[in-house]
Amino acid sequence: MRASLASTIAVACAAALALPVTLAAPATATARPAATVPPPQRDEPPGSTRSLPLGPLDGPSARAFGTAADPSRAQGLTRRDVRPFSLVGVVWDDPGAVLRGTVQVRTRSTADGSWSPWQDVETHNEEHGADPATAEGTARTLRGSTAPLWVGDSDGVEVRVRAADPGEDAGHGTEEGAAAADGGARTAPLPAGLRLELVDPGADPETGSDAAPGARTVASAALDAAAARAASAVNRAYAPEGATVIEAEPDRTAPAGVRAAAAKKQPFIGPRPRIVTRKGWGADERMREKAFVYTKTIKAAFVHHSATGNNYTCAQAPSVLRSIYRYHVKSSGWRDFGYNFAVDKCGTIYEGRAGGVGKPVLGAHTLGFNTNSMGVVVLGTFTNSAPPAAAVTAVSRLTAWKLGLHGINPEGTQTLVSGGGNRYKKGTKVRFHTIAGHRDGFATDCPGGRLYGKLGTARASSAKYQGRR
Repeated sequence: MRASLASTIAVACAAALALPVTLAAPATATARPAATVPPPQRDEPPGSTRSLPLGPLDGPSARAFGTAADPSRAQGLTRRDVRPFSLVGVVWDDPGAVLRGTVQVRTRSTADGSWSPWQDVETHNEEHGADPATAEGTARTLRGSTAPLWVGDSDGVEVRVRAADPGEDAGHGTEEGAAAADGGARTAPLPAGLRLELVDPGADPETGSDAAPGARTVASAALDAAAARAASAVNRAYAPEGATVIEAEPDRTAPAGVRAAAAKKQPFIGPRPRIVTRKGWGADERMREKAFVYTKTIKAAFVHHSATGNNYTCAQAPSVLRSIYRYHVKSSGWRDFGYNFAVDKCGTIYEGRAGGVGKPVLGAHTLGFNTNSMGVVVLGTFTNSAPPAAAVTAVSRLTAWKLGLHGINPEGTQTLVSGGGNRYKKGTKVRFHTIAGHRDGFATDCPGGRLYGKLGTARASSAKYQGRR
């Protein structure tokens, strides 16, 4: 109810603030908007989410998009001025409905006023989320959603959504989609209640001398003290309360044979890597559900890509995380950030869902297989782009430590029981690589073919960090 009310208020506010531009400018136009938008009130939490309902495309716009001007087949928004935002996505009312089709956006940069070309938004996102039978998976706040797309600092937007033609969305990976493609049936209409979500990540957290030059700051006192203390206290075994970083343990430099002999007396646990805490990346602890939810153990790690695009700098990674966090909670209706850990293109590791980096926190990352697993998301899209070596190394180091805490061999296999999904029915026992890709548990492209191809390397390196090689 809380998330639903927030969304309702956001829709009303956004509708008043979004001013349509009557004359469409070329994609490279640099004219600045004449309207000015008042800054957020001082008592507002850091960042914001604005929700704009989509409407029918007019005839010319629909034809340019290759479809008819039928609201069941095509919807969108014309170009308009909006408050600054950095991440976009599209949501709809029914979390069980699937958007089979195409979502495209273009945005105007606040830096120079230029409009981007049309960018595709990943529509196949239902495979991320809580397991169906859990409290989070059945929450009334849930909504259907696309993957979020990072666009950088922007103050103008245009969006168009088109339902797929028969057979066009056959690669979606669901049984229904395959049946529609095989039978040539008419593709389902667009889901009801389509809305564009515009997410402003808010100011970077105040981190003293480590703050990036020119970065906006917000006093940590703006965060809810009790929730912030709770999120930090669960990491006391590794860092003082209130720490922004959990420092790395020294690498073990003993020869492999010596490490193996020593491991007979102690578990194979890789050295703990450096991890930026939730406070370090500026998570507003007021947004999430207050309680922490745990699973029994960690038997496997599922690797994902965020599908948010690769147009971010490493200095912007905390802003990307805050945006995804807002999108997961405020837009999608989840209880918290979905993944247990995140890794940026420079190899920095971040704490994800709250509950303690060393504990078996129940995530919402691999629909059907969140129980007894952890989710690691690499920020970016790796369908056609190769993941940076630093990011793959970070996945290896993180899994060597976290899986080691639970006595798990990164090069082994583990059996998990499906909670329900499009690839394995509920109750099915499935054997996975200990370090698996999202696509191993669900019919999806995630984590992208190029990142998926690096998982063998990650397994071998992780085992080496544990001292097994």
